[in-house]
Amino acid sequence: MTTRRLPLPRSKAQVDASLAIVNIVLLLIFFFLATGGLINSGAIEIALPETEELPLDMLPKPLIVVGADRSMTLDGVAVEPGTLGPLLVDFPTLHVLADRDTSAATVLSAIAAEDLVAVEIKLVTVHRNATVGAGAAE
Repeated sequence: MTTRRLPLPRSKAQVDASLAIVNIVLLLIFFFLATGGLINSGAIEIALPETEELPLDMLPKPLIVVGADRSMTLDGVAVEPGTLGPLLVDFPTLHVLADRDTSAATVLSAIAAEDLVAVEIKLVTVHRNATVGAGAAE
């Protein structure tokens, strides 16, 4: 009786995934560089706030106060929605003050609805401290 040997099992060729992983990582890097460059190329500039101690009657002008119900007053005079643009023709900067209970979305939507052109907007905050008094930050 002759014994026959079985052929040795062939080793399966293993796929080297390191090249594919390197390609994916490089593609992700290029993607984030490209999309980050598009986002940063916008014309939006953000300046850090400067704090100044001012009495309430010395707040900057023109000052628009936005209420929680989107009502607006410009230097103490009520303003109807959509009529703010013509009032600011001579002023390159608009100072915005909002009540502490007013959400940022309300303030942004009220100002955006006015379609202001070439007007710089600065936020004004009022600091109330019993020992120091009132002040404003611009």
